[in-house]
Formats: sequence, C-alpha cells, structure tokens
Amino acid sequence: MTLSSMTGFARTSGSLPDGTVFVWELRSVNGRGLDLRLRLPPGQEGLEIPLREVAAKRFSRGSIQAALTLQRQDRAARIAVDPVALDAVLAIALELSARIPGSTPPRAEALLALPGVLRAPQNTPDEAADLATRAALSAGFETALGQLSESRKTEGKALFEVLSTLLDEIAALRDLAARDAALAPAAITARLRASLAELLADTTARMTEERLAVEVAALAQKADVREELDRLSAHIAAARALLASGVPVGRKLEFLTQEFGREANTTAAKSQSLGLTRLALDLKAAIERLREQSANVE
Repeated sequence: MTLSSMTGFARTSGSLPDGTVFVWELRSVNGRGLDLRLRLPPGQEGLEIPLREVAAKRFSRGSIQAALTLQRQDRAARIAVDPVALDAVLAIALELSARIPGSTPPRAEALLALPGVLRAPQNTPDEAADLATRAALSAGFETALGQLSESRKTEGKALFEVLSTLLDEIAALRDLAARDAALAPAAITARLRASLAELLADTTARMTEERLAVEVAALAQKADVREELDRLSAHIAAARALLASGVPVGRKLEFLTQEFGREANTTAAKSQSLGLTRLALDLKAAIERLREQSANVE
C-alpha cells in the first residue's frame, strides 16, 4: 500500500434490472476521522448501513460525500385503460345517447377524461427484483470506492514527494544549526571577554581565567541546543520511516510534526547568535509547511 491522500474523486454508472441507469459520485476531502455522508434516493435508505460498513473496511480517514442518482428510462406506456371502468362509463354513455333525441355517440377523448378510466400501472412488490437492485447498487458503490482509492493514491504519490522534499529541507537546516551551535562556546567567550574588558577598564578588579571559564561554561550550557537538534534528527528519521511504512500514517505524522515544532521553538529560545536564530525561524517555517501537508495524509 502506498501513501494515500484524503483528497479524491470517483464517478461510476450502471444499469438496474428494470433498465434504470444509476450513477454513483464520490468526493473525498480532509477529515480527522472517517466521515461518510450518503445521499440516497427515496426507497434506497436500506442501503445506508451496509454501504457504511464497506467504506469503513477500505478507508480509515477522510470526509467522503457519496451521492446516488437514478435516471429512470421512459417507457412506452406509463398509463393504462381500466377496462372495467371503461365498459361501465361507455354503457352509461350509450344508454343516455339512445334516450336523448339528437344526441351524438360519446367521443373517445371524452370517455378517457372521466375519472377512473385511465390509471397508472401498479408495480407489484417483487422481492427478487428488489434484491437484484440493491446488489447492483452495492456493487456500483464498491466500484466507485475502488476508483476513489486509486484517486487518493495518485494524490498520495505527489504528496509523498512534497513531504520528502520538506524533510530534506528540515534536515539541511538542522545540520546548519548544528554547525552554528558548535561555534557557540567560542562566540560566548569572545563576547564575555569584550564585555568584561569594558566593565573592568576603570577598576582594579580582575577576573581570573578560571572564573572566566566557569562563567563561559554556565552560559554555554544554557545555550546548548545539541539535545534539541539530536531529537530533531530522530524525528526526521521517524517521519521518513512512517512515509515508507505503506500503512495509513496521517495521525502519527501530524502528532510527530508537533514534536518537530517544539524542538524548533526551544532552539530559537536558547539561541545566542543571530545566525542560529535565523536558522531556527527557517526551521519553524519549513515545519509549518510539513504540518500543513501532513494534514492531507490518510
């Protein structure tokens, strides 16, 4: 299984045993969990529970809207003559015509306009036909789910490339930050010497090298970001492993990006140099893009 996005589209159609054409249209967008919204025509409400079960077996996340439309084909005869009613009104009309001098025989259109002569054909319940209809609609839905899955996988391939590129960018920024952080003790020493020189210029007080070393060590410990950068490296490796796992990893990836953000924030807070601060801000920007894209992963 490749990485899947939660964005996709599918459309499939077919015919029912009575000739009715059905169309399934599915759209999927981001969602915290699996949210299937079904729009079914009247009379097909019984499909909802089994369709939800089928969808839950195929997808774990995403907001999916599924709409079923039925296009009934025109039939040659949508109305029929009720022979009993026609015979009854015809007999009455002929009898009246015979009794009324000068009257004309009843016209066909006049008889057909009388209530009850024309009626719509009644569909008799057919359990076998209903089962066949539901089977065809369910099969069409599963076909549409398959198409939607392929659509989401296609989006997932592009998403994989984007996420991989962002992880490469974050790794490169992390390495630059590590190089900058390695220079921190020397920079702190130089800055502290300069500050002390100004402070002690007009006094006889002096700071020994040992005391200076102690102060530098204390400041360097406060500014040490190696632990944060080491954890960031571990998070990068974990994210790459998730992308390569072949299973739905969207939730885990979103949680992991939060840890990315914590390390970048702490690095920025501890920074004692303008260069490291800039790198930490670049890291935060790249991590935010990673978080946004991770929200699309199933």
